[in-house]
Amino acid sequence: MSTFRSADGVEIFYELWENPSDLPPVLLHHGFIADGRTNWVLPGVVAALTGAGRRVVAIDARGHGRSGKPHDPALYGESRMAGDVIALLDLLGITEVDLVGYSMGAIVALLTTIRDPRVRRLVVGGVGAGVVEVGGLDTRVIGGDRLLHALRTDDPSSVTDPAAAGFRQFVEAVGGDRLALAAQAAAVHAAPIPLEMIKAPTLVLAGESDPLATRPAVLAGAIPGAVLHTVPGDHMSALRAPTFIPTLTGFLGA
Repeated sequence: MSTFRSADGVEIFYELWENPSDLPPVLLHHGFIADGRTNWVLPGVVAALTGAGRRVVAIDARGHGRSGKPHDPALYGESRMAGDVIALLDLLGITEVDLVGYSMGAIVALLTTIRDPRVRRLVVGGVGAGVVEVGGLDTRVIGGDRLLHALRTDDPSSVTDPAAAGFRQFVEAVGGDRLALAAQAAAVHAAPIPLEMIKAPTLVLAGESDPLATRPAVLAGAIPGAVLHTVPGDHMSALRAPTFIPTLTGFLGA
């Protein structure tokens, strides 16, 4: 377990599981509010990858987990998080990587792949047509003032929107920093992503009942050569669907 300091001074935490392998390491980037442990260790993804002999790196995004948590929205956004991923690849001397992102992490992974040619294979989970239509996470489902109120208020009973209340409950469950997360919510990526520039073989992996990943075929169709696979579950439970890990590891091992 290690940290490094980003170009703008934020401390970034990462964890590395070493393995001798002829395949490149797998870098895992989690979703909003979660961290590497919540998204990747607890559901068994890290164990499956290391069990298959892969070297694995999991990063905690700024504002999340064990990384630094400034409260200034100017220090957030998935583009800055992509810069942190690129800095970590440089730090570890990684010349080729398989990159996996879920939800917010999927946006980070897409932006990283467009900027960095070291990505050999790409997996984006927990996202769908919103990436194409709104330029990132589908803020039409939850975002804007509703989410910001849920994260900033000291009175949880004042959160009346069900989706926003669910996010607030998740923050409380993981002990997140609400104001740091609100800063990220205020800076969420919402600009066209040039998906046509992606050259790495890509898997779009979405839960069948995930309101944040509706119509994932639209996203897969916008990425050259991408393949789509759906699994049972919603945004939270899809990671634990019986077919999620085999689909992920099978694609990365190809």
